[in-house]
Amino acid sequence: MKALGIILAGGNNNRMQELTSRRAISAMPIGGSYRCIDFALSNMSNSHIHTVAVLTQYNARSLNEHLSSSKWWDFGRKQGGLYTFTPTVTAGNSWWYRGTADAMYQNLDFLKRRHEPYVIITSGDCVYKGDYNKILDYHIAKKADITVVCKDMPQGVDVSRYGVVRMNEDARIIEFEEKPMMASSNTISTGIYVIRRRQLIEMLERCAEEERYDFVSDILIRYKNLKRIYGYKLETYWSNIATVESYYQTNMDFLNPEVRKFFFRDEPKIATKVDDLPPAKYNVGSDVKNSLIASGCIVNSKVENSILFKKAFIGKNCVIKNSIILNDVYIGDNTYVENCIVESRNTLRANTYYCGENGIKVVREENARYVI
Repeated sequence: MKALGIILAGGNNNRMQELTSRRAISAMPIGGSYRCIDFALSNMSNSHIHTVAVLTQYNARSLNEHLSSSKWWDFGRKQGGLYTFTPTVTAGNSWWYRGTADAMYQNLDFLKRRHEPYVIITSGDCVYKGDYNKILDYHIAKKADITVVCKDMPQGVDVSRYGVVRMNEDARIIEFEEKPMMASSNTISTGIYVIRRRQLIEMLERCAEEERYDFVSDILIRYKNLKRIYGYKLETYWSNIATVESYYQTNMDFLNPEVRKFFFRDEPKIATKVDDLPPAKYNVGSDVKNSLIASGCIVNSKVENSILFKKAFIGKNCVIKNSIILNDVYIGDNTYVENCIVESRNTLRANTYYCGENGIKVVREENARYVI
């Protein structure tokens, strides 16, 4: 294969509130049965990229558990495979990853030992489906030094939390602003990059010498006038889940039949780690409309425009509306939940009321589940 993959999955931010206090953003559940990193891994596998490194750091236990077997994404192979790298203390280094460039620099031996001519770098917190071979062919045809995958966002969408780019008529990037206060365009960087492996090694070594640690600000923005950096437009669905609102909206998008068809029916499909669970059980009194109910759930009452992840239990006379119920949640009888995200393995007591009045409410209730 012409390329190896690097998935940056070690980031932390406060915009996810309590949702990332236990897990990395890349391990956030999506669409009933998936994790966010499944999309990047499946794209790598479907593009026949046989060697993929996942760089993890913050709250990595849940993510490492999910990646414990690589066979689900077809990486259980002799040549290549799936590698997970966390920061390691060595004689010459005792730092955590101090940025995206530093994360790759601390694993420079891995890049130097490989023989693939190109590297595809992507982040683990985006939901999309794409063929990296097409991006690689475009990169080679343009004789680019770096290719950045871009997306035109709809008018009215706040692009200030992304890297905003402007391209000329030849698709060469002439302006790149990281998280601008006032955006000059609605074209954003999706965090997917193609670069020649030897050039990446050279740039990372130079960054380390100058004590620069971030790939976007210290490589892309600094070199945009010196190197040939081109943009490749992604036309299909793409979403980033780095805030509570965007995480909620991305999951709600899966209630749209066209989005479900694109990800789960159309080839190539998205793969994930499989759990041995019974199908969802709908008891007398259940009334489910326009919702996704995962395996292992038990439903006894009304669920509307919601997503229930694995092993959720909904008691009697409940109303669940416009909400996301994460894995292994127990909701007692006569409970009302609207516009909420209920954290996994939580227990909502009977006769309680939760409603996100001004936006999405994150519910964390660690009550005792069984009182003996």
